[in-house]
Amino acid sequence: MKNKKVIVMGKGDLCIKICEWFHHDPSHTLTHIVPVRPEPTWTGSITSWAKEHRVDLIESGNYRDLSAEAIAEADIVMSVFYDKIIKKDFIDSCKKIINLHNAPLPKYRGVSPINWALKNNEQEHGVTIHEISPGIDGEHTLDDGRIIGQVKYSIYPEFDEVKDVLQRSVEYGYSLFKSTMPILDQITPAKQEDHLSTYYSSELNGFLKERRNFTKAESR
Repeated sequence: MKNKKVIVMGKGDLCIKICEWFHHDPSHTLTHIVPVRPEPTWTGSITSWAKEHRVDLIESGNYRDLSAEAIAEADIVMSVFYDKIIKKDFIDSCKKIINLHNAPLPKYRGVSPINWALKNNEQEHGVTIHEISPGIDGEHTLDDGRIIGQVKYSIYPEFDEVKDVLQRSVEYGYSLFKSTMPILDQITPAKQEDHLSTYYSSELNGFLKERRNFTKAESR
């Protein structure tokens, strides 16, 4: 089996767990990590992890600073909560570029999907791994790429805080990732049902009110 070279872009505990898996899996080599800048303080540091494990780190957090050679050699580029807009020319230059999104796509495209699911009193949420495709304006903004894998789980808006569901999503997201990667090349991605889609931009975050932060108390 060919050893696949991987670039990971992102932040947080789930991103670290995914990097750990790639780092230790004999069929993959984690070559570069592109962290989110500024790095959030409320979750684990992917920067610290990269330095500890001596994985090449793009300190700027800008995927544009990856060398053309690194991109050409990468078999997989994976985004895990990477929050920069990814341009079409970069997407087109990747052999395979995928994203892990904290929602059951096509519902809750965009930002703060867990917050919005609780705000809307959903009883179910999910995590999706999907292809990254350029949006209609040549930028990856809509989370509308073909679905590779998805898992759904129950949520309880009457007593769940955002932080509770976020932690649950790490567990389900990692399980989905581990079951998907060994068979990635065998999966035929499925087109999203766009008529079922919902999308939330950062401009709408003010309407989240009591669900804007990790807890209702922090949102007051």
